[in-house]
Amino acid sequence: MTIELTAIEARIIGCLIEKEVTTPDYYPLTLNGLTTACNQKSNREPVMALSDAEVQDALEGLIAKRLVSDESGFNSRASKYQHRFCNTEFGDLKLTEQEKGIVCCMLLRGPQTPGELRTRTNRLCQFGDVKEVESVLDAMASRESGALVVKLPREAGKRESRYQHLFSGEVDIEALAQYAAPAAPVAASNTRLDELESEVAALKQELAELRSLVNDLTS
Repeated sequence: MTIELTAIEARIIGCLIEKEVTTPDYYPLTLNGLTTACNQKSNREPVMALSDAEVQDALEGLIAKRLVSDESGFNSRASKYQHRFCNTEFGDLKLTEQEKGIVCCMLLRGPQTPGELRTRTNRLCQFGDVKEVESVLDAMASRESGALVVKLPREAGKRESRYQHLFSGEVDIEALAQYAAPAAPVAASNTRLDELESEVAALKQELAELRSLVNDLTS
């Protein structure tokens, strides 16, 4: 891996990828729109409270790394930013739609299980079932050119292991394994509850995006 992002940089890249897909009419994003996206309370973990200045500083770092570009026109009243993180002529990282959706979701929410990723990427890409998500994750973890994700030790009481992206540095699997315990059986009702919670989170995300768009239009 040659890309190493800070927490704020990862949030910014995740937001730019997300909005590129979900709200293309408002992409590239202004600084105000990007700050609002970074601070969304839905589909973000952890929730942040970044200032425009903090986002601007991180953007300058990303521009220096050639991972973001300023797409402002000559007579533009506000700068607009787009990512150059993947699938561009400027970099070597090429992702399928499914891989891009997974990476985006991980940049926004950190480590997640295949089941969570299937639900939370539904506006970014499509998966037939959890097995398909697991297959894509396994391929991303075993790329010859360098792994993009890593499978974490299963937590106590959890049915599935989580996967974490590697765009913010390597993960100490051995240290994490010391705190992992054999998973306890999970009832079907609990699994369904997890799915419902993820669906509610996705709906909250859509509402937050609509509010953000309204704020941009009225600002």
